[in-house]
Amino acid sequence: MSTRTLVSPATLARPRGRAVYWTVFTGVVVLFALAFLFPVYWMVSGAMKSPDEIARTPPTLVPHDWHPGGYTDAWDLMQLPEHLWNTVVQAAGAWLFQLVLCTAAAYALSKLRPAFGKVLLGGILATLMVPAQALVVPKYLTVADLPLIHVSLLNDPLAIWLPAVANAFNLYLLKRFFDQIPRDVLEAAEIDGAGTLRVLWSIVLPMSRPVLGVVSIFALVAVWQDFLWPLMVFSDTDRQPISVALVQLSQNIQLTVLIAAMVIASIPMVVMFLVFQRHIIAGISAGSTKG
Repeated sequence: MSTRTLVSPATLARPRGRAVYWTVFTGVVVLFALAFLFPVYWMVSGAMKSPDEIARTPPTLVPHDWHPGGYTDAWDLMQLPEHLWNTVVQAAGAWLFQLVLCTAAAYALSKLRPAFGKVLLGGILATLMVPAQALVVPKYLTVADLPLIHVSLLNDPLAIWLPAVANAFNLYLLKRFFDQIPRDVLEAAEIDGAGTLRVLWSIVLPMSRPVLGVVSIFALVAVWQDFLWPLMVFSDTDRQPISVALVQLSQNIQLTVLIAAMVIASIPMVVMFLVFQRHIIAGISAGSTKG
């Protein structure tokens, strides 16, 4: 049974058909590449323009005079090393807490099947229907005065780490992947004497590297780009992440310096995507087939 395609094999067999196909294909690829890369070029080159040139109308496509010093000014004036380190600490802690606790919860719901597991899963998924903005005030009141122990987590990375653990989407993503792991594999390990934790560590986690990579990307990006919640819990400027600091320190900063700071702040996420893009693609398609 032949597979139906947009262009028939008979058309591609003709020289004219191949020429038209590759011309259209190349044109579409180039257009999409320009659509994605031009904003990046505009931001990177805009940081190298003079303050007068960046505000000129109509704008210039290529800077008349290159001023790379905008990046060094942004690095020093906006205290980027300190705020980038704050962001790294907050993102790394949220990633670690989320990976450990969400993986354990997903494994328990998928393979251990506790009592009322479906009810618990339904309650967890129900939180996805609640707008994130509606949870801001309850979360703030909770971290400002923790129940029972009455400790404030304001200006503390724990105020970022602990709420990040309650991520219903990542938990459900992990559970769906664990559901695809054959039960026979786990039973074989149990027959060999492996306990529950040993099965999770030696069998399930090595098989779950693609989905763990996707969950890691989601967890890191969510903390890195979050603005409202860090703005509320970090009143101390020295502890603020880069997303908040760029806004707080941009009042008396030149536009070119601010653009340069935005370019520097976006580099870690771009590098992380380029390094782990293979794992992201593998994780997206990991649960599409059963076996």
